[in-house]
Amino acid sequence: MVQNEYIMVHKGGFMKSITIHNIDNTTDILIREKAKKEGKSLNKTIQSLLKKSLGLDALNENDRKKNFLDLFGSWNKNDEKEFINNTKTFNKIDAEDWE
Repeated sequence: MVQNEYIMVHKGGFMKSITIHNIDNTTDILIREKAKKEGKSLNKTIQSLLKKSLGLDALNENDRKKNFLDLFGSWNKNDEKEFINNTKTFNKIDAEDWE
């Protein structure tokens, strides 16, 4: 039973806040260590753990770039050199174009 439940207004709508009681020492220590290791707040760490345990971690709306990786990919050094070589003429100004 949730004894304390608060509804907070968040920029995306309403967000619920839940208080958890009687966390054992081992769990408390492990959560705090994880938060410190990842440089996150306890709140963000617990949210992440809950989402992961519920299978919601793949739906992280802050990580939208994953949705587009197949469209954009990434370049290696050879790709970069080829691009620079193929586009270097765009850096030249042809005076005749401005007459």
